[in-house]
Formats: sequence, structure tokens, C-alpha cells
Amino acid sequence: MKHSTKEGLDRYAKYRITTGGFLYAILSNNLMKAMRHADAENREDIFEICQYVYDNLPVACYGSEDAVKAWLLGRHKV
Repeated sequence: MKHSTKEGLDRYAKYRITTGGFLYAILSNNLMKAMRHADAENREDIFEICQYVYDNLPVACYGSEDAVKAWLLGRHKV
């Protein structure tokens, strides 16, 4: 996984900073949109990225667009 991808996910989880379109789609559980926004390296790493999200991010911050929006607005606590 690219260092910048991991950093984007970590910033999102820790500081509730929005991500770019690819990671937003991953977090929102929108595979089609994620693939549309992925660069070649992220496309190859999509399983590893999803595994990282599952293993390392709070469950409240991903899974649907509503969950992502609520996380960014601070409606869920870690």
C-alpha cells in the first residue's frame, strides 16, 4: 500500500479529515466508485487497503456513506 494512502486513512480516522475520492469510496463501501477513482497502484492494492481499514480503523468510521459523513461531523466517538 502506498504511504500516502495509509497516511490518508490514518488522518481520517484520527483527526476526521476527509479523504480523496478513492478512499472516500472505499470507506463508504462503494466498490464501483473506488475502482473509477483508483490509480494503478491503488487498484492493485485494493484488498490490502480494505484489510487495513478493517483491521485498524474504528468500525464506526466506515461501511456506508452515512457512516463516513457522521464520522466527519464528529457524531461517533472512538
